[in-house]
Amino acid sequence: MNRKTTTPLWKNKKVIPIILQAAFLVVLILLAVFFISNASRGLQKIGIKLGFDFLNSTAGFSIDDRLIDYTPSDNFGRALLVGLFNTLKVGLVGIVISGILGLFIGIGRLSSNWLVKKITGGYVEIIRNTPLLIQIFILYFAVFLPFPHIERNINFKNIIFFSNRGTAIPWFTANQSSGIWLIFLLIGLAAAVVFWKVMLKKQVESGKSMHPMLWSLGVVLIAVIAAYAVTSSPPVQLSLPEINKLAFKGGYVLSSEFASILCGLFIYHSAFIAEIVRAGIMAVPKGQIEATKALGMKKGATMRLVILPQAFRVIIPSVTSQFLNLFKNSTLAIAVGYTDLFSIGNTIINQTGQSIQIMILMASIYLIVSLVISFLMNCFNNYYKLVER
Repeated sequence: MNRKTTTPLWKNKKVIPIILQAAFLVVLILLAVFFISNASRGLQKIGIKLGFDFLNSTAGFSIDDRLIDYTPSDNFGRALLVGLFNTLKVGLVGIVISGILGLFIGIGRLSSNWLVKKITGGYVEIIRNTPLLIQIFILYFAVFLPFPHIERNINFKNIIFFSNRGTAIPWFTANQSSGIWLIFLLIGLAAAVVFWKVMLKKQVESGKSMHPMLWSLGVVLIAVIAAYAVTSSPPVQLSLPEINKLAFKGGYVLSSEFASILCGLFIYHSAFIAEIVRAGIMAVPKGQIEATKALGMKKGATMRLVILPQAFRVIIPSVTSQFLNLFKNSTLAIAVGYTDLFSIGNTIINQTGQSIQIMILMASIYLIVSLVISFLMNCFNNYYKLVER
């Protein structure tokens, strides 16, 4: 009888990779245990315990730029929450502005107009090849801080005020009917999307123009009329800024620190996004453009309906990386004194000495927000990707 020969484990090609991966995982766990225990022993020697109980202690410092209520008598946890909202404010607003600005600059780079092409090209080359921190310093010390004192402010028809204490602009405040308006608008927008898809499908099937956009706008308008009929009031109230005892009252005040870091971030990253947009547009086959010319389509319609939908498949993955970099680069706000999450975390470290816990908290928060941004951009990317048959 022929006996079957068995392959030893150390020669089995299926088992060896599993053993190596398991060994690597064990090494990683041992290293993590070593570093954590070493840090714990080191902190105990200097009288600091691992834990997050210190977050319930009184902060004792003020935060001028904030989106939620906060006083120095609040705890460190509340202070970190204020910093998180400030970080989200500068990061998300910067992402929106840099994306829009980068799109238009990238299109301008391919313009047939000589002046537009040279201006956008110079913008990209100058901004992209100078350090971000230097740009933020230039904006802070050379643009926003030199504004006159508040008593000698520069204003536009007493509606917008510019001073070294910040820029005051008109803003909207919620009222009692804002919640009802929000419900009606959400229902209207959902119905508008449904109508748009239905009418677009009928247009494709019949070959006749069904005006899907007009139907969608009509649905939203009906929702607005219904909301006003129920509430008999507008959804928000306009608050105009004014000067009261050397301080701004009403409206919304953009501090010099916030304006500097925001402008620095979206100006810097829009230059990179512009190059990504330019490369994405150039990746679209020229035959597509020639076909639109043969059909007599205008340049604007060609860019909007033919070129950009195809270019987005190339643009979105790289732009996602730029959005993530912009959000993480918001930590440079500490250089101009803007109280973001990193700045407040650094203040808490100086007061409590709990550096490891604060660093873990900040790293976890930045990781979670970055993963959310990546998820949303991946959903957007899936909408534009090619569907294989």
